[in-house]
Amino acid sequence: MALQKFIFNPGINKEGTDYTAEGGWFDGNLVRFRKGFPEKIGGWEKYITETYDGTGRKLLGWVALDGTKLLALGTRTKLYIQEGAGYDDITPIRKTSTNSITFAAVNGSSTLTVTDSSHGAAKGDFVTISGAVSLGGNITAEVLNQEYEIATIVDTNSYTITAKDTSGAAVTANASDTGNGGSGVDGSYQINVGLDVFVAGSGFGAGAWGAGGWGSTSAISASNQLRLWSLDSFGEDLLSCVRGGGIFYWDYTSFSSRALPLTSLTGANLAPTVGLQVLVSDVDRHAIVLGADPIVSGARSGSVDPLLVAFSDQENAAEWEPLSTNTAGSLRCSAGSQIIGGLRARQETLIWTDVALYSLQFIGPPLTFGLNLINEGVSLIGPNAVVNTPSGVFWMDKKGFYSYQGAVQPLSCSVHSYVFDDLNEGQAFQVFGFVNKQFDEVGWFYCSSDSDLVNRYVAYNYLEQTWSIGQLSRTAWLDEGIESFPRAAAYGSDSNSNLIYKHETGFDDDGSPMDNVFIESADFDIGEGEDFQFVRRCIPDVKFTGDGENQTINFVLKARNFPGNTLTTDQTSTITSTTTKVDTRARARQAVVRFESDDDGTTGVRTGVGFRIGGTRLDIQPNGRR
Repeated sequence: MALQKFIFNPGINKEGTDYTAEGGWFDGNLVRFRKGFPEKIGGWEKYITETYDGTGRKLLGWVALDGTKLLALGTRTKLYIQEGAGYDDITPIRKTSTNSITFAAVNGSSTLTVTDSSHGAAKGDFVTISGAVSLGGNITAEVLNQEYEIATIVDTNSYTITAKDTSGAAVTANASDTGNGGSGVDGSYQINVGLDVFVAGSGFGAGAWGAGGWGSTSAISASNQLRLWSLDSFGEDLLSCVRGGGIFYWDYTSFSSRALPLTSLTGANLAPTVGLQVLVSDVDRHAIVLGADPIVSGARSGSVDPLLVAFSDQENAAEWEPLSTNTAGSLRCSAGSQIIGGLRARQETLIWTDVALYSLQFIGPPLTFGLNLINEGVSLIGPNAVVNTPSGVFWMDKKGFYSYQGAVQPLSCSVHSYVFDDLNEGQAFQVFGFVNKQFDEVGWFYCSSDSDLVNRYVAYNYLEQTWSIGQLSRTAWLDEGIESFPRAAAYGSDSNSNLIYKHETGFDDDGSPMDNVFIESADFDIGEGEDFQFVRRCIPDVKFTGDGENQTINFVLKARNFPGNTLTTDQTSTITSTTTKVDTRARARQAVVRFESDDDGTTGVRTGVGFRIGGTRLDIQPNGRR
């Protein structure tokens, strides 16, 4: 029998079985489809070597009026502005205690008990201590007067910290440490940290996921929510909001200062004190708070109203009182129990509740905005699960994917069951969308059912309408624009060693080979599979695109006799740019081809390897029946 050319259908198709997907690709990892053919995705390397504290949940890039490029990062514990090769901590201050802190040390221990009446802190919060004097021994003033992470909460009036020197090494008290730090000790408490992993029964999602009470909550606060930030630029300044918590403003002209409550702005009038999300409208430039606290008896209530949309006066983030002389005001969504998220789109702001999609459009005085119901029956799986692209808005719902270009359209997804049947529903709010315009891709990072941390992604090429899947741990994403490459936040080895990576650079994992990169076909056979097939050679069509010295990948041929059998690897062969053919001796009813690239420990370190798969030719002959 002559050589047969196999050009498999583009995209991963896992909706059926390995056998019913014949003619296509059935599985893959770290591979995308472009112009109909699979290729290895681009690599990544450290954006800067400086680490940050807490899981990164939001990235925002913008440019100041003087041309300075700015990057804001919101984490579980902190709010940062990148400056050069490091990060400036601009986390807002919740409380300042003056002349009210004392210490107690125990000989032989590095644990210090701190007493401060009604401190309001939680485990993991940060406090900066100043004005302390030595306790008399190893616990010097230099040890005490610095930022500390609170280790445990003793009661409402005391907590513990671990004494350290300025390098971070623990310091043990000795018998001379009998003092209390003096009478002039101050403490600046940063806003309470949030949850890193959603805990059932705390806030949104307390009920059964996807049914009944899912999405219901009696009261929303920052302490019972997964710590999520919303960030948006207001001119060259930064607006930020902790979901369920405070709303803050950072002034670029006071670069080294911390973000301050929105209510502290000069001229602030009835500014919201809490909310679910903050963003800025497009051409009319109103600050908008979703889930703002309402105005009650001439003051803000201080509690989230989960369906209220409040907006400031035009070009004025300080003025929020609705008056005939300004354009401030508020509107309420009527469908659902709370707003999940919102997104600035083309001449409108899209707002999703737990059951509906609304469009907020600027219509001018006296009403300022109109709120229109677009579709009832769709929602967002999480506040960050929506992205804007040159081809419209795309988002992930609880049980499907959608697009919006003036109307809601469901996306036909060839990996739908793979994603939603193996999704950790309890960590739905960790899902976040990303866009990679260079490759016409949108996608979503999510937690698989056996993980409480983000470990997978699904991607969609919106021009070619193909899907791909992969395993990668990222927690926030920012596409190219301000910089010429995407940036993504990633887990570190511990909570204070997380990193930002720049993506689509080279083909490696920060200087090491990218592991477990592969594309695997569905089963194919001869005719209806009645005859056995003998595959005796392969003529590969591989284009290498990397710059490493060892440009090689593996060609793997697998086989089985019946769909229910386990695939067995018949042969693994190395392919280089000069390979003309691969001799094989596989005999079975069904066969599978696989191309893979990683460091397998035998062929050397494969750094800089990039590849694209074309048409594979196989020499297949009938080989009798059994």
